[in-house]
Amino acid sequence: MSRSYGDFNQKIDYVFKVILIGDSAVGKSQLLARFSRNEFSVDSKATIGVEFQTRTLLIDHKNIKAQIWDTAGQERYRAVTSAYYRGAVGAMVVYDITKRQSFDHVARWLEELRGHADKNIVIMLIGNKSDLGTLRAVPTEDAKEFAEKENLFFMETSALEATNVEPAFVTILTEIYRIVGKKSLIANDEQEGGKSALLKGTTIAVPTQEQNVVGSKSMCCSST
Repeated sequence: MSRSYGDFNQKIDYVFKVILIGDSAVGKSQLLARFSRNEFSVDSKATIGVEFQTRTLLIDHKNIKAQIWDTAGQERYRAVTSAYYRGAVGAMVVYDITKRQSFDHVARWLEELRGHADKNIVIMLIGNKSDLGTLRAVPTEDAKEFAEKENLFFMETSALEATNVEPAFVTILTEIYRIVGKKSLIANDEQEGGKSALLKGTTIAVPTQEQNVVGSKSMCCSST
């Protein structure tokens, strides 16, 4: 696979696997294309099998390679293989704001995810197609309330207009990095016999756009 949009030539400090799950036609492949290559295809068709793209970002002076996996049609079989979840440290559960059923199915996707993935996986709820606000079938407040109840990050995006796609991926990758960094600090602290390494913390400096944080974990960025 060729080097993706945004990759660097420098050494890679971390590789994070993030998976996209959700019903068919909610825009998972378009979110992937927008983030990895800054592309959008109006003639996009359902893909069969699993595909992934990569993109490297600079977070806190570290080169983070995001390996984004797309179920690409496997959801029609309802059960996504356990191999798909293996090694994932982040997940985006995507629904279409114009299709209530896709939102109603989020709970099942979440249950499946938590049954197969690592218990510490970082999860973000994504309400895609925010450009179709006049056709909205899922109120932002409903999704926000669900996200808060399930302790998820939350954003509304538009792959078509590139609204909040970058902030969504940057947010989940930054949170993953924060957790990994904290584990490293704890490990160092234990090795040093309880010295003050943990107190130093980790500063994350990431450029964001159109991002409005609501609460500690729930965030909503609607373009409507």
